[in-house]
Amino acid sequence: MTLLSVKDLKVTFNTEAGVVEAVRGVSFSLGRERLGIVGESGSGKTMTGRSVLRLIRPPGHIEASEMLFDGIDLMAASEREMRALRGQRIAMVMQDPKYSLNPVMKIGAQLTEGLRLRDKVDKATALAKAIEALEAVQIRDPERVMESYPHELSGGMGQRVMIAMMLIPNPDLLIADEPTSALDVTVQAEVLSILDALVRNRGMGLIFISHDLRLVARFCDRVLVMYKGRVVEELAAKNLMQAQHPYTQGLLNCLPRIGGSRAPLPGLDRTAAWAE
Repeated sequence: MTLLSVKDLKVTFNTEAGVVEAVRGVSFSLGRERLGIVGESGSGKTMTGRSVLRLIRPPGHIEASEMLFDGIDLMAASEREMRALRGQRIAMVMQDPKYSLNPVMKIGAQLTEGLRLRDKVDKATALAKAIEALEAVQIRDPERVMESYPHELSGGMGQRVMIAMMLIPNPDLLIADEPTSALDVTVQAEVLSILDALVRNRGMGLIFISHDLRLVARFCDRVLVMYKGRVVEELAAKNLMQAQHPYTQGLLNCLPRIGGSRAPLPGLDRTAAWAE
């Protein structure tokens, strides 16, 4: 079953130097699976994810011949209808919890705010749901974390809190933008295990945005490789290391290898044809 269908998505920004094309004709579909989007910084990965939630603001502009979520036309939806979808049915975990969590609010207040204001849930029920969400992302002593401020948490803990916040409404689609980039390897594995369990147990669709090709090959079901706002290759994640496009091959060749040569890593020789 297709949960999300995107066809010919374009994101442009009007600047003093002219129109900048951040996303150029991206098309993909997503079922209740793990879809990875990889590419260099500036390739359009995050813009693609934010476009699904219609979070591109002026001078940015979104166009698409089709952007359907569970039968809902996202391009035709009003801002009020989009607010009802954001968080409730489509959630996004931003890259760095330091910039996503309010530094002057306790974690408990941030986790329960949406439930109290949007869903009109009473305080006791909201607290119970928040603690349940923290336990779902394997946070020990959730009561203590509820009374903490963001600066009192480690990077890994903050990232788990962000995931818990997005999961409280039990969304159908989660967009995770570099959710493990600031974490050490051990915590990274734990966060991935949490996301994997959520996809399997809740039947959720996941868009996983990352720079880490090895991580995506190991974790996702399918992969989109983006370059300069376009999808240059789409393949099964298990086949990522055997990618055929020269850009994807170049990214793989730039990866350091344990026990490999001590010579400088090769650069990526780009060609204009890749961007066409």
